[in-house]
Amino acid sequence: MQYELFIGLRYTRAKRRNHFISFISLISMCGIGLGVAALIVVLSVMNGFQKELRTRILGVASHVQISGPGGELPAWQQAADQSKRHKAVVAAAPYVAAQGMLSFDQAVRGVLVRGVLPDAEEQVADFNRYMRGSSMQALKPGEFGIVLGAELARALQVFTGDKVTLIAPQGLVTPAAILPRLKQFKVVGIFEAGMYEYDSGLALVHLADAQALYRMEDRVSGVRLKLDDLFQAPRVARELLTLVEGDVRIADWTRSHANFFRAVQIEKNVMFIILLLIVAVAAFNIVSTLVMAVTDKESDIAILRTLGASPGSIMQVFIVQGALIGVIGLALGLAGGIALALNIDVVVPAIERLFNMQFLAKEVYYISELPSELLWRDVGVIAAVSFTLTLLATLYPSWRASRVNPAEALRYE
Repeated sequence: MQYELFIGLRYTRAKRRNHFISFISLISMCGIGLGVAALIVVLSVMNGFQKELRTRILGVASHVQISGPGGELPAWQQAADQSKRHKAVVAAAPYVAAQGMLSFDQAVRGVLVRGVLPDAEEQVADFNRYMRGSSMQALKPGEFGIVLGAELARALQVFTGDKVTLIAPQGLVTPAAILPRLKQFKVVGIFEAGMYEYDSGLALVHLADAQALYRMEDRVSGVRLKLDDLFQAPRVARELLTLVEGDVRIADWTRSHANFFRAVQIEKNVMFIILLLIVAVAAFNIVSTLVMAVTDKESDIAILRTLGASPGSIMQVFIVQGALIGVIGLALGLAGGIALALNIDVVVPAIERLFNMQFLAKEVYYISELPSELLWRDVGVIAAVSFTLTLLATLYPSWRASRVNPAEALRYE
């Protein structure tokens, strides 16, 4: 062992005459540990929220969407078969998207009507997961059944089994006037995806019923695709342009919800910077600790210099001492943060029961449980940045120790 490392470790664990220096060292360790743990937990919770929102959005939306000009895709089967040639495409499902108005009793609501094939739709979305007491298979061709979002059903005050009137904006031209097309649909199911945009404005019908109501014959609005890796959607969408023939438009989920996910990512980055300041404050407490340690050890430094120690060696002694304080605090923070992030689904309910309160009330928030997703990449970045701040904090006190004049320090000894 080099003597610089030996002396640095000895200074760290030795009992001090000045107990105040030991107290400041302890505070520095605890501060670094608390900051690192807070960073890990907060970023894990934000990752959990991001994953939960992404799951809910993509449980209703699609990874990639192929549509035709004017909102119609005549040769949809060909487009679906060609897109499946790509190894990343797992499933494809046709859809009809149209505007409409739902009427029940005295209530009227505008909706987005989506015609789907239940079996194919289940391969690209997770509607059955969000259904209340029924399934998508309740939609049968020719029976004109409809599945409504929970908020939409609540606004119309309808329940499963009620009949609602769907009004299509395309009218029937008669000698007397232009009459809207009306059709009665039976509510066969209600879903709650947890996203207000879908729960309040989306109605699902069978593809054949939508084609009949909107006079699309055998045409559809487009094809929805599911990928094996949703994060590769932009790349896959670009590659599909060379595989799918004809005049088509291909869009992925990062475009349709770009602003939303960009806002979440910006918020995560800002929180990382804010919480990193906690680690920075704790790390720079090491400066005061080492400055006082240098003052306390001036005579020791002078003796080492007279024995032949170079200024660089003196710097290494105190860098080792400061780095060890940081490493101990960092290790405590990593252990505590990882343990809390992995068990937050147990810790938070326990705190709620203890204080008889609820952080995310079901009546207010769609996500009523605190989600957490620990990413080891985030843990590595936090550890690297925190350790770098700790090393930076040791430079000035160590440099000051190397500048101690032996003659001045030993004058009154």
